[in-house]
Amino acid sequence: MIEDLEQVLKSLETEKINPATTNIDKMSPLEIVQIMNSEDAKVILAIQKELPKIAHAIEEIAARLRKGGRLIYMGAGTSGRLGVLDASECPPTFSTPEGMVIGWVAGGPEALVRSVEEIEDSAEAGRADAQKLGVNNMDALVGIAASGRTPYVLGAVAYAKEKGALTIGLACNPKTPLERIVDIMIAPVVGPEVIVGSTRLKAGTAEKMVLNMLSTGSMILLGKTYGNLMVDLQPRSSKLRRRAVSILQAATGVSEQEAENLLKRSNYNLKVAIIMAKTGLDFDDARRRLQAANGVVRNVLEELGVE
Repeated sequence: MIEDLEQVLKSLETEKINPATTNIDKMSPLEIVQIMNSEDAKVILAIQKELPKIAHAIEEIAARLRKGGRLIYMGAGTSGRLGVLDASECPPTFSTPEGMVIGWVAGGPEALVRSVEEIEDSAEAGRADAQKLGVNNMDALVGIAASGRTPYVLGAVAYAKEKGALTIGLACNPKTPLERIVDIMIAPVVGPEVIVGSTRLKAGTAEKMVLNMLSTGSMILLGKTYGNLMVDLQPRSSKLRRRAVSILQAATGVSEQEAENLLKRSNYNLKVAIIMAKTGLDFDDARRRLQAANGVVRNVLEELGVE
């Protein structure tokens, strides 16, 4: 069994020896960062090949979120931590309700700051955690595993599939066990790491970039932006209130003082404030029209013939 595992690991792109860095310990600091930068450049090209699949995943995720489903990331080690990071940024950035986007790392919160590697070998633990999260047929579950074969992730995905959830795989190797069981497979093959097997490097960078696309793309489809402006943020701090003023000015051309007044009149609902500024509607009418348009500012403005 051990020999079989060793053979599997040797066959993985993420576990192979990188010929460009075999003498990295003899390099100067400048040479080290130059070779790392050169290797990182390969990540962009690897992701580029997967863009149609990423776009498909975004469409499917957004469809489920519109109906009250959730986006759930599950992974072990670096992969799981990246999922938690992406999920944690959605509420302050897009005002997502609690529980809409969930990140879960094998081993639980403790594993965010301390390595809990052994649990990644348990498919049963993955199933159990997916069950605890209540994964169901309204959800989209993204199983993240650089190798594409982590038992914990395979167990979680298998459970989600049994429950009818949309299953998406994210790995950095081709033709993996994960690919065989998910509905949509995203596999940017970034090649051997600068340090053999250290998938927190290129593989981790690729995973982070894909997760950025999945969450941001889904939120754009849900109307969480107006143009490229972040109009669904929660201005809970002085910094974010200043950002809300700047965004309102950029969206509407009003003065700083007018923006501050509109935000106060709209209870700091930036979307409503934009509609009020552009249409002259009062708060109640602007809010009502926004609700009828499923929270999409542009749809309200187009309906009223406003640019």
